[in-house]
Amino acid sequence: MDIRRLSPELSVSPQIRAEDVRAIAEAGYRTLICNRPDGEGNDQPLFREIAERAREQGLEAHYLPVESGKVTDEQAREFGALLARAPKPVLAWCRTGTRSTTLWALSQAQAGALSLPQIVEQASQAGYDLQGVVRRIANGGRTALDTVDARHDVVIVGGGAAGIAVASSLLARAPSLDIAIIDPADVHYYQPGWTLVGAGVFDPRTTARTMASVLPRGVHWIKAAVAAFEPEQDLVILDGCRVVAYQQLVVCPGLKLDWHAIEGLPGTLGRHGVTSNYRYDLAPYTWQLVRELRGGRAVFTQPPMPIKCAGAPQKAMYLSADHWRRSGVLRDIDIQFCTAGAVLFGVPDYVPTLMEYVQAYGIHLDFGETLVAVDGPARKAVFNAAQPDGSSREVVREFDLLHVVPPQKAPDFIRVSPLADATGWLDLDPATLRHKRYANIFGLGDVGNTSNAKTAAAARKQAPVVAHNVLAARGAVRGEAHYDGYGSCPLTVERGRIVLAEFLYGGKLAPSFPSWLIDGRRPSRLAWYLKERILPPLYWQAMLKGREWMAQPELVA
Repeated sequence: MDIRRLSPELSVSPQIRAEDVRAIAEAGYRTLICNRPDGEGNDQPLFREIAERAREQGLEAHYLPVESGKVTDEQAREFGALLARAPKPVLAWCRTGTRSTTLWALSQAQAGALSLPQIVEQASQAGYDLQGVVRRIANGGRTALDTVDARHDVVIVGGGAAGIAVASSLLARAPSLDIAIIDPADVHYYQPGWTLVGAGVFDPRTTARTMASVLPRGVHWIKAAVAAFEPEQDLVILDGCRVVAYQQLVVCPGLKLDWHAIEGLPGTLGRHGVTSNYRYDLAPYTWQLVRELRGGRAVFTQPPMPIKCAGAPQKAMYLSADHWRRSGVLRDIDIQFCTAGAVLFGVPDYVPTLMEYVQAYGIHLDFGETLVAVDGPARKAVFNAAQPDGSSREVVREFDLLHVVPPQKAPDFIRVSPLADATGWLDLDPATLRHKRYANIFGLGDVGNTSNAKTAAAARKQAPVVAHNVLAARGAVRGEAHYDGYGSCPLTVERGRIVLAEFLYGGKLAPSFPSWLIDGRRPSRLAWYLKERILPPLYWQAMLKGREWMAQPELVA
């Protein structure tokens, strides 16, 4: 038997036989549901045979036959009602288990019990692909009309830095292009500024603008969330089952901060000394905690890669330590950096300078430690510490200040889509940023599986590459643009000084300035001026406006 669990209440399987029923009962199942019509196959036992064995074993048995490929809305409702009243757990079967899984998926959507990504992901984990019915799931488990609500030349999923930048770069090259951006958010954030909000340098309000004010003129704004993709039909399915058709698709919705992956964290964020510069509303709380702390233990965490801006966890730590040094209390504060990684920073050239600051601030480094739980009221953090022999042990640390960086993954609707790779990230060619399987789909920003750093600087370089290659795919321009993996991480090692890390794929250094002006391997006042005064207006007035200063794409014949 090949029994696969969809939920705690329901498992599905291919065709079972009468002689299997005893083992099924011994495994704890209390109800059987047959979704395969009798006589469908020459080697198929009749439902009556199985039902008799089920009664002998004290199991309920129900017959809800469904013709292959023709699950109706009413059958899904019947399945949901049967599942609700049947003794649990339940085992349903058909020829392969697919019809039973489809019935479950549509019934869950009809009841509003699970979201589309949850339904698709649970089915996928059991080995069943529901892409053929995602539109029905998005439509609340009901048959959707095969109509298209909107058509555009280019559809961009995501109105963050990457999405707006690529839209502006496209319009700068082809002003008449019909472009739509899909994003449900009302506010657009300059996220690189939150590090300085957490250090009292920036007012948080300067990092936020309305989405309507930053969208390029002439772009259609579809204010909705994406539910699913149908790349074979060139369609995007929105929540509520609205359908948007495209000729080229650009996918850049960013990533998901998985706060719930750390036990106890959601209930204590913003309280009990627990904060994070990765959230707009919490960065001011970081600065409040830093100002108020006069002694005790400050713990800064970093989860496994990939994460948005790999240097950000350290930036918060260095700026906090610098404030405590300037306030004369640094010697009374035990600073600990607990990182899941094995090194301080992924590009070795910058590590010596960072280590100088680690030593100067008296920071204790704990490598191979992943935050797994937080008890805010008790001021305790629990870590899973990797051991040299491959095992792990639990480490509990008390804290007065805990700066948390949550684990990060692709958005749910990306992870369960045909566009994702095996790990859930958007599957892109690292040079052209074209999807590896669908020639008219491109991607950029944090959602991609390319090995570059996930930073706004990377998106600024990627946007012109994608813009050119989209137009090349439309036959409007010649040549192919390549992205070299450029990323930048201004490491704020103290107030007024920055180590300006710039690098390409493979960690190759890629300085934008001559070393006599800014040596990126050493702390620089000019680099701080760049971060504080130049980069914000460069973001708002250049990157988001399609002005590609120092970001022109490299073309390959």
